Amino acid sequence: MSQSLILASGSAVRQKLLADAGLTFTAEDSRVDEDAIKAGFADGEDGPEAATDALALKLAEAKALAVSAKHCGALVIGADQILSCEGKRYDKPKSMDEARANLLAFRGHPHILHSGLVLVKDGKTVWNLTARATLTMRAFSETFLDEYLETAGERVMKSVGCYQLEGPGIQLFEKIEGDYFSILGLPMLPLLDELRRQGVIKS
Repeated sequence: MSQSLILASGSAVRQKLLADAGLTFTAEDSRVDEDAIKAGFADGEDGPEAATDALALKLAEAKALAVSAKHCGALVIGADQILSCEGKRYDKPKSMDEARANLLAFRGHPHILHSGLVLVKDGKTVWNLTARATLTMRAFSETFLDEYLETAGERVMKSVGCYQLEGPGIQLFEKIEGDYFSILGLPMLPLLDELRRQGVIKS
């Protein structure tokens, strides 16, 4: 690698995806105020889905810019993901009760995971991408839901959708449309392609 690579995230899942792909990088939590960014965001005229894409990208860029300001010459990866269902945006649940309520809201409906991904160097965005995946939860029973939450435990609060597809969360679904890595919060294939183009990894 010809330059240092930094992931502007404390996400263990994103770090594992990069590590499993064989990349050498460091990770640093940006500690940006996501709530303030969301509060100051104004939806445009292109519809709610496009606006949610734009918000995910704005959050990803804010994270990368914050880390880039402290690391001259490094290429910084910023990523964020927002879930929308029936026109409403959801954040990570703050309690098990909120996770249960969210899963009941998602039950039987499709929801969209909107991913924003950027590369920043020396305070300038050099590349960005948005991606969507649509996931439909089956009409599971409340008995199943109670057992799922007991099995998964507080891990559900680490995900905006209250699930990990690589674990028991896969049992929540009847249909999944979209790239697996985008669902996990880091669209790996376009990212790797751009890192090759940037000369960070071999082509």
